[in-house]
Amino acid sequence: MVVAAPQYTAQTWPISGALLQFPGVDALGRSVNDADASVWEGVFGQVADAGFADVDLTDSWVRPGDLSGKRLDELKLAADNAGTGLPVISAIRRSVIDAKNWEENLAYSHRTIDAAVWLGCEVVSFGLHQALTAEQQKQLWFWTVVGHKDPVGDKETWGKAVSRLQELGRHAAEVGVLLSLELYEDTYLGSADSAVQLVQDIGLSNVGLNPDIGNLIRLHRPVESWQELVQKTLPYANYWHVKNYSRDENAARGSYMAVPAPMESGLINYREAFRTAISVGFQGIICTEHYGGDGLSVSATNQDYLRSRVLPKTEDYVLGNSMVAQRRQTPKAASTLAGV
Repeated sequence: MVVAAPQYTAQTWPISGALLQFPGVDALGRSVNDADASVWEGVFGQVADAGFADVDLTDSWVRPGDLSGKRLDELKLAADNAGTGLPVISAIRRSVIDAKNWEENLAYSHRTIDAAVWLGCEVVSFGLHQALTAEQQKQLWFWTVVGHKDPVGDKETWGKAVSRLQELGRHAAEVGVLLSLELYEDTYLGSADSAVQLVQDIGLSNVGLNPDIGNLIRLHRPVESWQELVQKTLPYANYWHVKNYSRDENAARGSYMAVPAPMESGLINYREAFRTAISVGFQGIICTEHYGGDGLSVSATNQDYLRSRVLPKTEDYVLGNSMVAQRRQTPKAASTLAGV
């Protein structure tokens, strides 16, 4: 064990608000990417009013990788005007091993890294989850229906995941950005062991895990214990989406249920999870999330819970050695942006 300095405290730890509640199209079906900057500023203002200093740019709302340099400047100014930082982009459902769209998704991922530099972001979070199926889109909670599954035991597809994520990781390293891989069911990031193995095979110091264990414990089927997920994945974490679910199991009858819950009320004991995280050196940005209802307000409650009762109040705590735990990095200044 080593004492690392400086360490974040409850008040200084960077916590961003997710944008899951904000759709990517307006009431007339127009893309928010094409909206006036005042629309973006309005969303950032809501997040700031909820108590967040930072925003996770979830690309289900605005896709920074598809914005021109001029529009990226407008996006940054909108955030500045609202008083919110933009430390992270979360790019979702653009798997680089999608059989049909992998080339387009890989190019988009590169553009997203370039956009992150342009905006001054520190982390880009990617995943291997793919577009929701038509059946999933019909459900109240999309995770109650099985979607895409990465092929188990397919060495060729696994190799493609490794090599393409290495390509993105090298790009990110060149521009001073961390790349984080989000846990998600039925993908190569869908279990603790597989996710850790993927990061180890990629083998780049700026590539780690986003251990969004809520994505796994919400499934209506048997799942890994959250304790095991935490123990195995947090030593490799460099960013963290946090949310919780109430879960009930009756294994004898094959019954499994889960619904969204505030972080302090759900199955995952985040007080214990953060003790583990800090003990292995986690010092990454945190993003609080919640599905359903006034998700932004619940996300804000989650932030209050972390700051008031979970995160350390002083810098006098001990951090363990971790091969992937890293300090926040400042991206290099962007002089050019591919494709704009």
